[in-house]
Amino acid sequence: MRTTFQFFAPFFLFAFLLTACHTTQQFVESGDYDGAIDFCVHKLTGKPKKKAEYVQGLEVAFQKAQARDLAAANQLLATDRPENWERINQIHRIIRDRQNKIAPLLPLADKDGHTAQFDFVNIEKLESESCEKAAEYLYGHAQMLLEKAERGDKRAARDAYYDLADLQNRYFHDYKDKTQLMQQARKLGTSYVLFDVKNQSDKVLPKAFAERILAIGKRDLDSEWKSYYFTAEAGVQFDYKATFKIRQVDISPERVQERQYTDETEIEDGYDYVLDNKGNVMKDTLGNDIKVKRYARIRAFVTEVHQSKAARLTGYVEVYDAYRNTLLGTHDLGTEVLFDNYASTFTGDRRALTNESRNRIGGAPVSFPRDEDMLVQAADRLKPDLREELRRNSSIF
Repeated sequence: MRTTFQFFAPFFLFAFLLTACHTTQQFVESGDYDGAIDFCVHKLTGKPKKKAEYVQGLEVAFQKAQARDLAAANQLLATDRPENWERINQIHRIIRDRQNKIAPLLPLADKDGHTAQFDFVNIEKLESESCEKAAEYLYGHAQMLLEKAERGDKRAARDAYYDLADLQNRYFHDYKDKTQLMQQARKLGTSYVLFDVKNQSDKVLPKAFAERILAIGKRDLDSEWKSYYFTAEAGVQFDYKATFKIRQVDISPERVQERQYTDETEIEDGYDYVLDNKGNVMKDTLGNDIKVKRYARIRAFVTEVHQSKAARLTGYVEVYDAYRNTLLGTHDLGTEVLFDNYASTFTGDRRALTNESRNRIGGAPVSFPRDEDMLVQAADRLKPDLREELRRNSSIF
């Protein structure tokens, strides 16, 4: 067995080396030079004897990756367009990361004595310059957008905010008056919405109804660029006015439906002796008294009571442009609250009840809910729909 393994061992080793080499080659041929670099660095790290295929593979992949990225950066530079500095800086960061991966391995020589050559560029200087230029571009672009925002373009204000956020997150946390400009962009880009409720039905609504509707909560409605208010506040210039107008309130009468019916059946109720013509108990052939079953008819008197009441509320949400006082859109909303109670009782003999009647027995009539309480319940049911309508309303930008 040992002899067999020794015989095939060189073939296993050759196959392994061929596979490893082929993997590096596949990375390179597919243009994934950084994939090849990562693969080779992994294979070489911590190995006292560096295999030629990984050292040379790393050398080739690095040369190709550097040539490609430097050419791309130079091409972008040649166009002399300020908006290209972000991409140029991104390329410089990639080159820096690549060189940092290889630097710990240098000098790098394989076990056959070949020393790999890596032409590093002074990436710190290039990256610093492109970082400054990219930040300068984003800052200038944000200023230009804020000028449009001052004329009422909220989208421009939001784009300016995102430019400045990129500047802060990718380049410099502190840069000129970036913080003040972000605050300005936030203010100019936010839509301020005043929301209220109006009763246009012919019914008087309880005070708690409006309180429940307006208890939706500012946090539930506010989003990144929308801020809702429920009362006008000094110093706040509203962009939109949203109103929930109650069109109709219907409350049904208190209905009581009563039904009575009787269940009856026959049951065994003892037995009677059979008498002869002389009034004596008759005997069977064994001398036992002759008896016959006696049946009795029993009854149960069932009373069913069904109570019902309904409150239905319909209305619509209107959204107005607060500056021009023009209607931007409407959306219908409505809800219904139902009160339903069932009670079933009986008198008489329980044994007479059918299975169906027996299963329904229970409960008791209760007091009907007040109109005011049903309307407050309707407000609670309406809140989620109203909240969703205000949050997704396309008229509010």
